[in-house]
Amino acid sequence: MSDVVKQKGVKVIRKKGEPTRRILIDKGILNPSAKIFSDGCFLYLPVVRQPDDCELSEIKQISDDIIVGDYEFELMEKPPTFDDLLGYVPHYEMVGDIAIIDEDDEFESRKIADVILKLHPNIKTVLGTTAPVGGEYRVRKVKVIKGENRTETIHKEHGCRYAVDIAGAYFTPRLSTERERVLSFIGSGDVVVDMFAGVGPYSILIAKKVDVKKVIAIDKNPSAVRFLRKNIELNSVNNVFAIEGSAGTKAQEFAGTADHVIMNLPHSAEEYLDTAVKITKTGGMIHYYDINPEDDLFKTS
Repeated sequence: MSDVVKQKGVKVIRKKGEPTRRILIDKGILNPSAKIFSDGCFLYLPVVRQPDDCELSEIKQISDDIIVGDYEFELMEKPPTFDDLLGYVPHYEMVGDIAIIDEDDEFESRKIADVILKLHPNIKTVLGTTAPVGGEYRVRKVKVIKGENRTETIHKEHGCRYAVDIAGAYFTPRLSTERERVLSFIGSGDVVVDMFAGVGPYSILIAKKVDVKKVIAIDKNPSAVRFLRKNIELNSVNNVFAIEGSAGTKAQEFAGTADHVIMNLPHSAEEYLDTAVKITKTGGMIHYYDINPEDDLFKTS
């Protein structure tokens, strides 16, 4: 049972309760830690302090019979946090209804998974990484720790839906803001070549939000391309063309045609930079990603 405390509140006739509540919120004096209640005729709204004369005057324009006094309010139950349940906040990522954690200790992983499922009712599966991102297709090796036994989900971002297999193709929501930033450069009628498209988070967002001529989406990972094609249908974009194969060879078919080239492969994009330059129009833009030490961001190999 919640605690009940006597504290300052505003008593107002029920039919004037909602506009009064909005004013109290606007003035920053409604107390969110206590519950509003009614006795049938009147509504009682908890406040963090005595309203000043100006605030009272504004409230009385809505209801001139308000009474400010001390009333017994039931305190809101504070939802638990990671700090409450674990003693710290773990690092985790949410893709659709799947959470992904990095934790070597199996016992600790299960504890974290239990808390994630408790605090995020929309999460149905918790995966743990068993090795860093790597291999030819740059994917994460994962295992199910808790919840439904699957690695596939639907992730929603910027009005788009992406079918993703965490174990089959790399995808991270952490680049959501970056994808939106790149989108801001794309203009109507542009041709875009996404050299390492994955399941299509850049390609589909661009095609859905801008009236581009076409987006050429290339990836050599068969699993990624399978989901890319599924996502083209899922988002009803008919100007994205999925191509399976190495960007080094497939992209050259579009020499001199691209207004924008996206090279989201930070660990090895430099190997394909000559190809990117070849397919970019004069005056076009290459969106190139690399990883360098913070003290030498513009290091060249």
